[in-house]
Amino acid sequence: MSKPSLARGTRDFGPEVMAKRNFIFDNIKKVYKKFGFLPLETPSIENLSVLMGKYGEEGDQLLFKILNSGDFAKDITEDSLTKGSKEVLKRISEKGLRYDLTVPFARYVAMNRQQLAIPFKRYQIQPVWRADRPQKGRYREFYQCDADVVGTDSLICEAEIVLMLHEVFAALGLTEFVVKINNRKVLAGIAEAVGAAGKEADLSVAIDKLDKIGKEKVEAELVERGFTPENIAALQPLFSLSEEKDIFSFLKTWLKDSATGLKGVEELESIWTLVDHLGLTSPKIEFDPSLARGLSYYTGAIFEVKALNVSIGSISGGGRYDNLTGSFGVNGMSGVGISLGVDRIYDVMEELKLFPEALNYSSTSVMVTNFGEDTLASSLGILSEIRNAGISAEIYPDSAKMKKQFEYADKKGIPFVVIVGTEEIEKGQYQLKNMINGEQSALSLQDIIHKVND
Repeated sequence: MSKPSLARGTRDFGPEVMAKRNFIFDNIKKVYKKFGFLPLETPSIENLSVLMGKYGEEGDQLLFKILNSGDFAKDITEDSLTKGSKEVLKRISEKGLRYDLTVPFARYVAMNRQQLAIPFKRYQIQPVWRADRPQKGRYREFYQCDADVVGTDSLICEAEIVLMLHEVFAALGLTEFVVKINNRKVLAGIAEAVGAAGKEADLSVAIDKLDKIGKEKVEAELVERGFTPENIAALQPLFSLSEEKDIFSFLKTWLKDSATGLKGVEELESIWTLVDHLGLTSPKIEFDPSLARGLSYYTGAIFEVKALNVSIGSISGGGRYDNLTGSFGVNGMSGVGISLGVDRIYDVMEELKLFPEALNYSSTSVMVTNFGEDTLASSLGILSEIRNAGISAEIYPDSAKMKKQFEYADKKGIPFVVIVGTEEIEKGQYQLKNMINGEQSALSLQDIIHKVND
């Protein structure tokens, strides 16, 4: 018999952990609903034709592909083997696990646009899968909490994303964070300015790793991607932009010959202005010229949130995509969205000890004792009355000594135990034990219900 184990990069979540995760989910949902977003779910499995080509070369490699049912190798030929793994993949796999929630959302909009109120605002909280190397804060299965609006190019949407992020983290007690913002049009303008027009995708992939691998390794990767020494020399202002007092003015000068780049700077300035108009005091926002976000479908503003004073990477990311639905035959539907990484947020909150101390992971408020046939009928009647009063309650299923029943309630985190013995039944007064502070008192059933509800 083999020893049970978990697949690398996946985890079990017990009741205590789930209580904390639900605390995060509930607060995120509350904010998303407040801003007018509607709930949506899509299948875990998507056709590879939906997923492939949307995340860039690296993203395609991280997709979990599902082997076709039955004899998946029956269509492999010698010719397909000589053509390489991409050709073989077409013959053995037609489906995959979703990599994110944005592409399935775009697919959903393309299929259902006639029934939707456009602009369409949706939130979605579901797991995604990536065949990444597991490490701290990085898992192969993890939850995302997305909010997207599609069908408008209004920058009000970007400004509201900034507000939502501030409200979510305030609700979670996470006050030390920064929302980093850039614009893909600025990156396209920089590519033009350094003499590498049209290579903004390669530039984005490389400089997105700046904070992870450093300037020298980014430059080395750019050389591998075909950038010349002259291109890299002209790129040097990018690495010192944070030192500029007025970054937007500097960018307007540097990118003066790029209409695309100047449009990106204009959009960034508008977001800052709209955030101010929306009344956000002391916004924790920062322009980061090295922020690129690896996903290839972003075309405008891009966001990334980092928690400060912890060793975990970004806890949220997103951006503007002008034509993601176009790959599904529906053009002209610009969208923008944000994704919150619950697993990383959880790790940050654990490290900073931000979860409420009184967070109760048990779904049961009251446990009724069971001392056998002499008391069982009364215990079951009391159980029903407590539940009818809207209180979550359970009975210990077996006849057992009081110590064993108390140990069960304590281990499960049940705050109250109603002791129903023969004496209590005769008097109509039942012992209510508070499992948190140890207090115990004799009360009528109605008084017990009132006390628990208080």
